[in-house]
Amino acid sequence: MTLPLAHRAHRAVLLCALSIASAAPAGAQSSGAAPNQVVIAGTVPDEATRNLILTRAREVYGADRVLDQLGVGTVVAPPNWSGYVQKLISPQLKLISHGQLVISGNNIDLKGEVGNESQRQQIASDMATALNPTYAVRNGLRVAAQEQAVVDTTLGNRIIEFEAGSSVLRPAGRAILDEMAAALLKLGNKKVEVIGHTDSQGARETNIVLSLARADAVRTYLSSHGVAPSMITTSGSGPDRPVAANDTPEGRARNRRIEFRVSQ
Repeated sequence: MTLPLAHRAHRAVLLCALSIASAAPAGAQSSGAAPNQVVIAGTVPDEATRNLILTRAREVYGADRVLDQLGVGTVVAPPNWSGYVQKLISPQLKLISHGQLVISGNNIDLKGEVGNESQRQQIASDMATALNPTYAVRNGLRVAAQEQAVVDTTLGNRIIEFEAGSSVLRPAGRAILDEMAAALLKLGNKKVEVIGHTDSQGARETNIVLSLARADAVRTYLSSHGVAPSMITTSGSGPDRPVAANDTPEGRARNRRIEFRVSQ
């Protein structure tokens, strides 16, 4: 996920984001599944800080799993910021799936799913303990629902395909949605958010519109196969939440996807 450089008054605020996006809990693999991807994106003040952060991420996750989208720019870091960031990139993050760690100056924003309430509290507590009192940790972690596992297993590592540049489903995409409709009908009254994503080619605004149109197309298809329209909400993230680098055809194909999130 590429995040913009934020400014407050006349002081640049350092922004570094660690995105953890996966269909299964980070650190776990189902049979035949590709390793989960970790995207490091944002802006840091110098090359030394950049190298330290990437080295730490590769130590925790393995070099083959880390996608480098981290840049260097004219930003100001709080004292010892690099050291604190390295502490935050800990093996505990591997307990989080569908997650994101955003470090913006002294503000820490943690999102994603964990296996139980104890993990949810412990991870955020350990982060706060590792930092000095000027840092604030927002714990946006949640306990994963069993229903989400049903949806993730149904989708697997497959991509719901559309015609190029449109919201028209391809036959392969419709076949996957036939399976998804059957899975959603087993969830009772649970609500599901359908989230559209695109690659980074083209204008961001156009991609946001396209991603929402594709999510709406999925909702319409599922509704025509027995899933109550009231059960499904839609949103479009455009190119803002990549799970792979956008500089290869394979990476862009992975980023053009539909995500299903079961409400708690």
